[in-house]
Order: sequence, then C-alpha cells, then structure tokens
Amino acid sequence: MAPVSRRAILAVASLVGAYFLILAAAPAPPALSAPDAALVAKAVAYLQALTTAKGRFVQTDAKGAVIEGTIYLQRPGRARFEYDPPSGLVIASDGHEVSVVDRRLKTIQSYPLGLTPLALFLARDIRLDKGVVVRQVTREPGGFAIAARDGRKKAEGEIVLYFADAPVALTGWAITDGQGRTVRVRLADFARSSGRPAKFFELYDQAQR
Repeated sequence: MAPVSRRAILAVASLVGAYFLILAAAPAPPALSAPDAALVAKAVAYLQALTTAKGRFVQTDAKGAVIEGTIYLQRPGRARFEYDPPSGLVIASDGHEVSVVDRRLKTIQSYPLGLTPLALFLARDIRLDKGVVVRQVTREPGGFAIAARDGRKKAEGEIVLYFADAPVALTGWAITDGQGRTVRVRLADFARSSGRPAKFFELYDQAQR
C-alpha cells in the first residue's frame, strides 16, 4: 500500500483525531472539582447518546486556510467527513477500516479503524477514563470547554472540545500539535438525523468518481 499523503494525514489529524488524540509529556493535572467532573460526565453522556447525526464543519488551519464540508455520524463504527469542492477529500469509517479518498488524485488509502483515534469515539461505549487525561474544564458564555491530553504519552499536542449548554451539544474543537500549530473546527447545524445505508460509509469505488 502506498504511503498516505501529507494532505490526507492532516485531514485525518484535524477531523478524525479531533475527539481524543491529545497532549503528551505534561505534568499530571490536579483532580477535577466536582462541578468540573459533572460537566465532563455530561459531555460523555451527550456523545454516548449521539448515534446518528449530520452537520456542517468549517476547518481553519494554522496558516488561516479555511475549508468546509459535511460530517455524517452513525455510531457505533461509522462516520464520513466529506470536504466541499474544490477539495477532493472524503474520509470514512465503515466500522472496520478508515479510508481516505482523494478524488482529484484518484487515490484511496485504508487502515484499521482500531489503529485510529476515531475508534474511541465510534466505540459502542465512550470512555474518557482510558488513556485520556482531562487537563482543564472552563466555562464560556453559553457553554463550556474541555481540554485533554493523551494520558499514555504517545501523542503530542492538545485538544479542546467546545460544547454548548442547555441543551448540551458539541460545537467544535481545536487541536494544537507538539509544534504549537493549531487547527480549529467549528460545527454548524450538527444534530441528530436519520440513518444512512451502510454502503454510504464504504469508499472502495469513490476514488474514480
């Protein structure tokens, strides 16, 4: 299999890895206060209940480049991230593999779902107490944010997940890598939706389209 292109890796890092691929090599944070722990529990309960959803995303990279697309979620196991033209990227998990299609280059790369951070979010049971350290919980107008890192110290960087409150809803995230570069993703109209057929998440024939 040919190596995954840098463009595809960046796309996966900013979207697929957005939920739980986070900071390494930092001192252990103090235990969360009871109010902070309650907000984390609320966020996990929301994510756990989010089985089928659809929304729009706006991604801004460290250089200020902006690209938009549509996200489809169908837990457990399935998700699809489709970038708007002129980008040719589509990223999808069919429950077994994550595939990255570049329609402009007519290429497809696939690798096991279990080897990607997406597996943690698409699992039947979402856990934030396995390999993840919540560094900080902050209150913001109309919501809250959770900053976390990789407790196994295998990944450098930090992720901040942003949630609206009352009702709880994921509104976006920001990932900062080990070199201090930040990719921000803002969600819009991300809400529960009707399910899609399993074939929608299979990209075997997408590269030629």
